[in-house]
This record gives sequence, structure tokens and C-alpha cells, in this order.
Amino acid sequence: MRDKFLSWGIVLVIATWIVAILIKAHYWIPTLLSAIYALGVYNAYQSKHAILRNFPVLGYFRYFFESISPEMQQYFIERETDGKPFPRNQRSAVYRRAKNLSDTVAFGTQLEVNHRKYEGIKHSIYAKSPKEELPRVWVGGEQCTQPYHASLFNISAMSFGALSDRAQISLNRGAKKGNFYHNTGEGGISPYHLEGGDLCWQIGTGYFGCRDEEGKFNPELFKKYSTMPNVKMVEIKLSQGAKPGHGGVLPGVKNTVEIAKIRHVTPGVTVISPPSHSSFSDAAGLLKFVQQLRELSGGKPVGFKLCIGDTKEFEDICVQMNVLKIYPDFITIDGAEGGTGAAPPEFSDGVGMPLEPALIFVNRTLKNYNLRDKLRVIASGKVLTSLDILRAIAMGADMCNNARGFMFSLGCIQALRCNSNNCPTGVATQDKMLIKGLDVTDKAERVYHFHKNTLHTCNELIAAAGRSSYEEVDATMFMRGDEFDHLADLYFPDILGNVKQKARS
Repeated sequence: MRDKFLSWGIVLVIATWIVAILIKAHYWIPTLLSAIYALGVYNAYQSKHAILRNFPVLGYFRYFFESISPEMQQYFIERETDGKPFPRNQRSAVYRRAKNLSDTVAFGTQLEVNHRKYEGIKHSIYAKSPKEELPRVWVGGEQCTQPYHASLFNISAMSFGALSDRAQISLNRGAKKGNFYHNTGEGGISPYHLEGGDLCWQIGTGYFGCRDEEGKFNPELFKKYSTMPNVKMVEIKLSQGAKPGHGGVLPGVKNTVEIAKIRHVTPGVTVISPPSHSSFSDAAGLLKFVQQLRELSGGKPVGFKLCIGDTKEFEDICVQMNVLKIYPDFITIDGAEGGTGAAPPEFSDGVGMPLEPALIFVNRTLKNYNLRDKLRVIASGKVLTSLDILRAIAMGADMCNNARGFMFSLGCIQALRCNSNNCPTGVATQDKMLIKGLDVTDKAERVYHFHKNTLHTCNELIAAAGRSSYEEVDATMFMRGDEFDHLADLYFPDILGNVKQKARS
């Protein structure tokens, strides 16, 4: 193709120039062809892209279609139950609830209910009327002097920098109206977090917003911000589900002067959080740090967030709680399926324990060490629907956090461009032109409605199961497809048995 382009291309260019000169018109045609041919010659002799070298000019179509592949997948190929990490039917449910529209579906389920991976709730023939009051949970143990009455469902950690200023304002205003908390993420408290909504201030390994010039923890700065009335809880991030043990990444293109000022870093450079904390290096140090933050904040609830990896390390923390008599007010468990704006694929796909076994492990371990009643367990990581929330509670959680669901409520279309600064909806970008498309007044209402309607459906589900309160939610409410008897279980083993007997004979 390369040789044909070079040889026939020059013939075509010369011929069009001759025709144009003879008729003395349409000089733009040979000019355009000459420019295309010049580009093709450059493609043929450059050494970076093999496709362009072998297919001059035409190779650009490959890159174009690759760039719009996610959109092509969503609009023309993806079915209602397809799509990763969230299928279309779940995204559509969030959009409808956020817009306060009917979330009913027609003509029955599209799920394969006879599949062994099917999960559902056992309803009761003595169903109850759902409560209108949305559920809340007290957070704060015996060592906390300012306990917080939190919503059952809240906004998970997303930093300003990862998300735009308008996205953060919308989230915080929605949280204020719905009376639930907004986790700041590890990027510090920005002015856009201060729209009146309750905050859970996350302290990551980079100590952004409370660090000194060397990147170490600064107690004075922490006290200044943690005693603000908006800050209701403080969360120490040990690890994140999508990239545990890796540290956060803020691309340099997103690290504006404003963001750098909030984080106390140099603008324009890619900021990588350390993989672990410099303030402690063992379980005892972690708990002493929890106690220090609780004292500096004036007795507010302090806890930590982690993705479970080496289970012995979590058991060591439980041992030290009983030894030191220092108890966090909450522990947030992030599953390996949790989201992020940027992570190496090996970390996203192959590191960390998924949420379900992690919650079960944590709940059992806390009970074994007589600690379960001293703190709250918060589930984070792909807890999107009302059914997800109830499943998490059944596995041992007291509350749930979610990030990507609230991003959907802001208009996120799962374009998978969070790490490129090219988010088309203005949610996960610092591009001013793209951010302008996000209307704060409208999106704040959608955040509020998504939260309200999701919890209302939770109330309907537990009522359908005949339960009166969330304290009665447990694993006995649920059923799985592999618990059912199927015709195949009874029929095919006999057939295979006969085949085996005949083969032996």
C-alpha cells in the first residue's frame, strides 16, 4: 500500500494540476490533493507508527475509530445488560432517579434469572408498607465526643482535581439538600467543598491540605481545617480498592495553580501520593495516629479506609485495638472493584480483595476480637443500586459510600476518559471549555434526587421482604441461582453416568 500510494499518488497530483491549469479553475482540488500527498510522504518515511508507515493517510482512520470506540460500543453494540464496569440498565436507573423520573421498566427483566449467578431477595407474603423516613446511622464510639448522625448512603471519596470545580459544587449542594455527607477525597478541602454540605475529610498518604514543605503531616494545618463546622468526620486513607498499595495520581495536566495551592504542591507536575503513610509504619502507630487526629479535631469521628489484602495485617490492627484501648469510630472497606480516575491495569484487575469477601472477613474478625460493637463498618466500591446497598448491609456493613453512581447523577456517560482530562461531560476534567457544559443548579438537584430515590427503593425492598428495619437485614434475605434445583441438575448427570458406564464396558 505504501509503494502504491507514493507512485500513484504523484501521478494523480500531477494530473489534477494539469487539468486545473488547462481549464483555469478549481485550483483548490489539486492544492488539497498535494497537501494530502505531502502528508502521506511524511507518514511513509516517519518511524514511530508502523500503521501510518505502511498505510499512509489511511492509517489515520484506524486511530479515529479507536478514539470513538467507547461511544460506538455504547450506542450501537452494547445491550441493556452489557457494559463495563456498569451495564446500561444500571446507568439508566441512576439517570432516571437523578432526574426524578419513573424508574420502572416494561415487559419484565432482561436478566437470566435461571443463571447460577442470579441473585435476588426473598420477598414475604406478609410484606409491610415501606417507611418514608430515610435511614440514618450514628457514627462515633465511646472515645468520640462529637458523634455524627450520618445517612445510610453517602458520596465516596473524589478529590477536587480528579473532578472539576462545578462537579464538586454540585455534589456538595446536593449533599446539603439531602442531608448526607460528601467525602473530599485525598486532595484536601477546596472552596468548592464548602457549599454547606457535610464533609468527611479524607487524609491520604500525601497529607494534602495538612502537609509541610517536606510532605509530612502538619498538625496545625490539620487542626485548622478539621475543626471547621462542615467537617463531620475524618477518614485516613490507607489504600484504595482500584490501586491498593500504589498511591494516588494527579496528572500534571490537571494540576492547576489553584489545585496546587489547595494541596500545597508545585503546579503543573504529576503528583503521585506515596504508597504508604510517613506518620506510622505499624498497627500501633496507625491507632495512635487515629487518636491524635481525634484530639486535634475536637473529638470528631475518625476512622480509616483500606482495601483488604494481607488478612494478617488487619488482624494485627484488631489485636492492637484491644492492647492500646484505642478504637477508630469507623472502618471503610473498599473492594478491589472500586473505581479510580487513573491506575495501571494490573492494579485495577489483579490486586486487592473484592468487597463481598472483604466485608465478610472484616465483620467476622471484628466479632472474634469483640470489637464489632465499638465501631461502624462502611462499604465502598461499586455499591450503586438499592440492592447493592442491602447486600453490603447483609454482609456486615452499617453504611455505604458510592462515587461512580453520583458521577452518573452529574451526567457522566462512562466515556472512560477520566485520566485524560477530556471528560466530555465536564465531570472529571479541568478543561474550562468542557466544564462549562455542567450546570450546577440542575446537577445539584440530580444528586439530591438520586440519593433520595435510591434510599426510598431500599425502604421498599426491605418492606417487601417483611422486615421492619435495617437491623433485620441479613444474608437470609437473599437467594442465589446456585441454590436452586434445575432440570439440568437432575437429568444430565444420569446421561453422563450412562456414557461413562458404556465407555468402560
